[in-house]
Amino acid sequence: MENLTYNSIILQLEGLKVSEEFLYPVFLFFLIFYIIVMVMNCGMVFLIAGQKSLHEPMYLLFCNLTFNDIFGNSITVPRLLLDLLRLPSERTISYAECAVQAFSTHTYATTSHTILMTMAFDRYVAICNPLRYTTIMSNKMVITLSASAWGVALFFVAILLGLTLRLNRCRTFISNPFCDNASMFKLSCEDVSVNNLYGLIFTVLLMVSSMGSVALTYIKITAVCLTTKSKTLNSRAIKTCSTHLTVYLIMLLSGFAIVILHRFPAYSDYRKLAALLFHIIPSSLNPVIYGLQCTELRHALMQILCIKKINQRKMFPN
Repeated sequence: MENLTYNSIILQLEGLKVSEEFLYPVFLFFLIFYIIVMVMNCGMVFLIAGQKSLHEPMYLLFCNLTFNDIFGNSITVPRLLLDLLRLPSERTISYAECAVQAFSTHTYATTSHTILMTMAFDRYVAICNPLRYTTIMSNKMVITLSASAWGVALFFVAILLGLTLRLNRCRTFISNPFCDNASMFKLSCEDVSVNNLYGLIFTVLLMVSSMGSVALTYIKITAVCLTTKSKTLNSRAIKTCSTHLTVYLIMLLSGFAIVILHRFPAYSDYRKLAALLFHIIPSSLNPVIYGLQCTELRHALMQILCIKKINQRKMFPN
């Protein structure tokens, strides 16, 4: 299926391999999950924005995660749904659109780590320095942490894709449901050792800094809880930190599944499916986990629902 057209501006996507009998069930599966992701994450953003009681660092930093989930899924899932309904020969994409999709996909994955790192720092300050929390986690600090989470991701991903875009292409087939950096530099017949090296260094640094900072944060939080022996502090730590840690572990395990499956070419179809699930599963679970665990979010949601019920009764009295 490879076409040796030199530097072709039109590429062909492999898409998701689905037998005809499972085509529409798979389409409905991804469509339903996409709708769930968008409704729940958009709802969470509006809830936090509309309730002044939720204008706190923890929830404002969480908004970065919801924005990232909306952004990451909007780049990949709608295109995937369209390609599922097309014949394999009609699944084409321009090189420019492919580059944008690859940049967005890697930005989404990288920012998922950097945002959760900033949220871990927020939890550390809240538990270990509660008296100085409002001083340290000022509006300026929240803006700085948010800008850093996005800025670091955009900077390193820009270099990652820049190294790929410099290459000439002699192939046109993307062996993936969507464009990513590895799929794009495999289109080249040039030496891609620099791309492989930078990609490896980038991945290792991201994972080490992510896991290291989160682990260090929770070790310090655990140490504080053990030394103070305060039931109130321990209860608060468990309630707030378990939410963040659950979200982080879901994201981390989803990412590791893709990395591990990369080592087994025979399971390439499972790797592609895992890459898609990396987008929709954490994104759909994040609002649920935070909504169930955070008392303030539950109270704000219940307050809105109660107000709506009261207004409906006034409009439609028995």
